[in-house]
Amino acid sequence: MKPFIDLRSDTVTKPTPAMLEAMFQAPVGDDVYGEDPMVNELQAYGASLFGMEAGLFCPSGTMTNQIAIKLHTQPLTEVICERTSHIYLYEVGGIAFNSAASVHLVNGERGKITPQQVEAGINPDNIHYPITRLVSLENTCNKGGGSYYTIEEIAAISEVCKLNNLALHMDGARVFNALVASGDDAKAYGRYFDTISVCLSKGLGAPVGSLLLGTKPLIEQAKRVRKVLGGGWRQAGYLAAAGLYALQNNISRLQEDHDRAAQLGTALGQACYVEDVMPVETNIVIFRLAPQVKDSDFLKYLEGFGILASAFGPQQIRLVTHLDLTEDMVQTIIQAIANYKA
Repeated sequence: MKPFIDLRSDTVTKPTPAMLEAMFQAPVGDDVYGEDPMVNELQAYGASLFGMEAGLFCPSGTMTNQIAIKLHTQPLTEVICERTSHIYLYEVGGIAFNSAASVHLVNGERGKITPQQVEAGINPDNIHYPITRLVSLENTCNKGGGSYYTIEEIAAISEVCKLNNLALHMDGARVFNALVASGDDAKAYGRYFDTISVCLSKGLGAPVGSLLLGTKPLIEQAKRVRKVLGGGWRQAGYLAAAGLYALQNNISRLQEDHDRAAQLGTALGQACYVEDVMPVETNIVIFRLAPQVKDSDFLKYLEGFGILASAFGPQQIRLVTHLDLTEDMVQTIIQAIANYKA
């Protein structure tokens, strides 16, 4: 059976007819010359949501993160981040390759670190150690099962950074999931972060692209770094139109994804073959199978129902809800969970 319910990620969505229409109608120009009106509008709109001065449209969240790290560090400096951070685990060693910077890994709780851990991770002024320059937070935390920082937690970490002259970056791959779940104001983020990466192609449903937000001088520097990484593009307005549509139309509906993830988490919590389920806070469900159940066997079982999921570590499976799911699909998944015999 060909899979038709894809829970591997929220990146698997297809543009809706309305998003495609916005793309077809987009006025475009050459963005390397700064002349694409849709790109310019997207960048300005994205920055305004967070109360920041400027934005830069890039092909991927990995690129926006790596540009930010390059802006904030030099060789012989160090980045503090949680040990399961995307910037460390899933960006091909880009911190070393692009920035020649070191990394101080913190053992957080479900992907989140505390102000005390940040302070403890700052290196002393000693020739034997790299100079601590940057703290990076991931929000929501992928490996933490979609856990998120509240604005109060962010403010406390920001205070430590300011007191120690450290820059603060946010890998906001699913930042709008965090904002919908917490009820926090996006503009408050702009007061605490020096740079923010915002992904448009995850829960928001755009086909490609991320924004890097910051001050005007930082974004001007970022354009040069984007160029050397091969990220300058020409008539990118067709893609920017999808991103703008996503920001203007697909944020509030994220609560549906959260509700459906909670339904799946409840069903898994009732399954005798599931050892534990991480708390479901947003649109990611991570669960651990009992020792007698092979994760590969369970994934094959799901495929028999036309359901795709991801292995996410020894005995761990990840499910991610998104806008392409329907209520009928959710019920099919719940039925498959209930029918499995270990």
